[in-house]
Amino acid sequence: MDACQARLFFAALRFAVRLRGRVAVYNHIMAKHVMHVSETEAASDFASLMARVRAGAEVVIEHHARPIAVLRPAEPHVRLLSESLRLAREHGSTVTLAADFGRDLEEIINSHREPLSPPAWD
Repeated sequence: MDACQARLFFAALRFAVRLRGRVAVYNHIMAKHVMHVSETEAASDFASLMARVRAGAEVVIEHHARPIAVLRPAEPHVRLLSESLRLAREHGSTVTLAADFGRDLEEIINSHREPLSPPAWD
């Protein structure tokens, strides 16, 4: 993303309209999780910013109200079953699964097709 695209992206992200002294934020959900700080503030208390990032927030670091960096949680590392099995073999693991493990797992999944926590709009 070049500088122009970055400016447009962050301008859209922070889109706000002043109405009767109040600020109407375009996306209230994202606004709660995106924090804007100056470069000086970030340098003075970086540990606090990292704690917020670990909690799931995104921090935009700005210089003269222009975004220069974004801190966001890293994507969790997800390992496929095939990769896990390969690693187990490489490490000499002798653990095996019961022959009917897959069938049992499938039965468990099929017995709970309803959402465990229904969406708020239901």
